[in-house]
Amino acid sequence: MSTMPLPAKASLSQLRARAKELRKAVVKGRPDAIERARAHHPAYDEAGFTLRDAQLTIAREYGLASWPELMEKVATELVEGRELHRYFGVELNNETWDLLEQIDESSPLLDQERLLYGAYAACLHWLEAGNEANHARGEHLIARVALRIGRTEIGLQHARRCLELVQAFPEQMADWDEPFAREALARALAATGEPAAARAELDRARELTERVAEEGDRKVLEEELAKGPWFGLTS
Repeated sequence: MSTMPLPAKASLSQLRARAKELRKAVVKGRPDAIERARAHHPAYDEAGFTLRDAQLTIAREYGLASWPELMEKVATELVEGRELHRYFGVELNNETWDLLEQIDESSPLLDQERLLYGAYAACLHWLEAGNEANHARGEHLIARVALRIGRTEIGLQHARRCLELVQAFPEQMADWDEPFAREALARALAATGEPAAARAELDRARELTERVAEEGDRKVLEEELAKGPWFGLTS
């Protein structure tokens, strides 16, 4: 199995985009993409080729055993110290959001754990390199991941912590932080059997979304509010 060297000034955002493109190409049945996957993936399965499979394929094309090893190699060549924490905070956050819709409580346990631990790791790096707004956003991601994989009490704990940080440090928050915090809390309350409280939080999230200044930010919020699961709460 031949490998190739990393390009000069490689970035994980570019590599992640390549992995997404590879996954789409394999799913569409492109022969060149399928050949790459067969050559580098140890357990290639065209029918169930996920983003994680594509990332593993990309890593092995560069002679590395896993996507985390590739991420570490690229990161250590670019940044040091506090900036390294910031780098990993961004990359782990983005990767976890990318995987969130592909993994749920029916997925293999190891995939569920990696998703959850990725969210925790992103938050930990932001505790080292960011401020309370970054912390709150990390708590939001942990809550969403935990709810996605059926860890509802964990989800509720982190959703409450997210809103607590947003309310305690308003000067550091964007106008979209509170509606996101209340969206996560609404989901968590619904998942843990508190539909009335969940409804109140969802209504407040929608109200605050309408007040968000930037159209692009409002659109992101509206799209997230339209996504499930809502655990029986009419969205």
